[in-house]
Amino acid sequence: MGSPNGGIVGVINPTSFGKCTVTSATGSTTLTTQPGTRVVNALIVAGGGGGGAYQGGGGAGGFRTSCSISVCGAAPYPITVGAGGTAGVSQNVGTNGSDSSFLTITSAGGGYGGAVNDTNGNTGGSGGGAGPGGAGPTLAGSAGNTPPVSPPQGNSGGSSKTDAATYNGGGGGGGASTAGGNATGCSAATMVAGNGGAGTTSSITGSPVTYAGGGGGGTGNSAGCGATAGTGGAGGGGDGKTNTVTAIAGTANTGGGGGGGACAPGGAGGSGIVIVKELNKASGVWNLKSQFSAKKSGTWPTGAIIVPLAFDYLVVAGGGGGGSGPRAGGGGAGGYRTSFPGGTKLTLETLNEYPVVIGGGGGGGPGCSAGISGTDSSFSTITSAGGGGGGAASNPGKGLDGGSGGGSGTGSGNVQPGGAGNTPPASPSQGNPGGANIFSGPFSGGGGGGASASGGSASPTSGTGVGGAGSANLITGPSPVAYAGGGGGGSNATASPGGTGGGGAGQAPGSCSVGGTVNTGGGGGGGILPSNGSSGGSGIVIIRGPSARTFTVAPGTNTATTLPAPAGGCKVATFTVSGTLTVS
Repeated sequence: MGSPNGGIVGVINPTSFGKCTVTSATGSTTLTTQPGTRVVNALIVAGGGGGGAYQGGGGAGGFRTSCSISVCGAAPYPITVGAGGTAGVSQNVGTNGSDSSFLTITSAGGGYGGAVNDTNGNTGGSGGGAGPGGAGPTLAGSAGNTPPVSPPQGNSGGSSKTDAATYNGGGGGGGASTAGGNATGCSAATMVAGNGGAGTTSSITGSPVTYAGGGGGGTGNSAGCGATAGTGGAGGGGDGKTNTVTAIAGTANTGGGGGGGACAPGGAGGSGIVIVKELNKASGVWNLKSQFSAKKSGTWPTGAIIVPLAFDYLVVAGGGGGGSGPRAGGGGAGGYRTSFPGGTKLTLETLNEYPVVIGGGGGGGPGCSAGISGTDSSFSTITSAGGGGGGAASNPGKGLDGGSGGGSGTGSGNVQPGGAGNTPPASPSQGNPGGANIFSGPFSGGGGGGASASGGSASPTSGTGVGGAGSANLITGPSPVAYAGGGGGGSNATASPGGTGGGGAGQAPGSCSVGGTVNTGGGGGGGILPSNGSSGGSGIVIIRGPSARTFTVAPGTNTATTLPAPAGGCKVATFTVSGTLTVS
């Protein structure tokens, strides 16, 4: 029955007529919403940390997003945009970046990079990379996601490396998507500083833009000529520099960390940014007066139909870093969870935008410490846990728990099992435990666990602690691809191979440990002194759906493809960095 005003009987739906207005605040200001706005999306990036004047790269500013925030129309809302941290000078550290905020959401400023007076740098949205500071052989970078939020706003900085006499290199600052790289190399000629961690791309403005990359580490040696400095992470991270050359600042309004200098000033951190998008959003029953007004103003939403459909998935987390010290354990593989083939699929709705989080690989353990665990990957209701870091050559020595567990190092003075896999528990299991060390004969660390096999316990004859094998999957087409192999343990005898699926080999005399392969979730190889263990490989997310649907991915570094026969034209979206998937 019609109502007296000619409308339709039913509940009038709460609406938002924000006309998709986008405000990009590059400095602190006040946003007054459109009169019809009731819902907004927001991106909040803090200022990046300053690079140290003795080689540590600055951490990126915290990167946070929030969707469907309720607001009032024609109302003022303050926005705070954090400044970048100051650069370090005279072999000292700079400062953290400043926080950015909107409503109740605050992103933390990036941590400053390390130098002589504060070698480890500082915690922040992403942590600063370590500076060598004259101490050896390695020092850990600082933690990211500080204070902690979920999902994480950033990652840790990388570790430095030096022999305190002839060569040194700083760690890269952490980025929004991945941890800062560790400094590597075994001599002045081979020294390479850590790269800045990669940032994350957002399309809130309508075009993909990458923010919050970490600053690269600086490097130098006693001969007066630099080796190789670290590059800044994608998303505005500044490059590190070699001897006596001023490092590069983070890019303004990206939250990029500043590069690390080498006996020269570091780079300042880049300022942050806050972007708010006022949404058009409606569903349900309307009266005709409201509908006519919305059509007249050009804000009436489209009437496309939302359809629930079943989709296959593969979600692999970042691999754990290898431990460090004499005979350390290999890093565990990132958690491996999939529905393909034959598992329980996810139900997704068309026209919705789904966030995808790609976990970063954990850094190799600096000095005589355990490797850093990888970070989680997630899509919809599925989360795979980061791989456990490999155990160290100092107490307690046990590998860390994770999607797959890290292998144990020799630090405890006795044999002990590796870290537990499938932690937290998932069904089917997402991984396996790491292998045990051996504290006699060859003195070797255990291998990290893999998706399909436990990490190998160190052999009393050969000394090898082989990384556990990963799992092969056909979700992307007819050729199988292996993921989530464990890292090999460090050994005084023979280099331990990593597991199939991107696991890195462990170190032995005359060789260096190897990092897990990018976008496989492979664990990093364990080290022996004076070298670090190596970083784990970043994770990956793959979604497969019906041929009648269209996948739109952001940012453009991710891909959407159509499979040829005999797959029947199925659509596949592959995410190598965090982003979004829209199904239509």
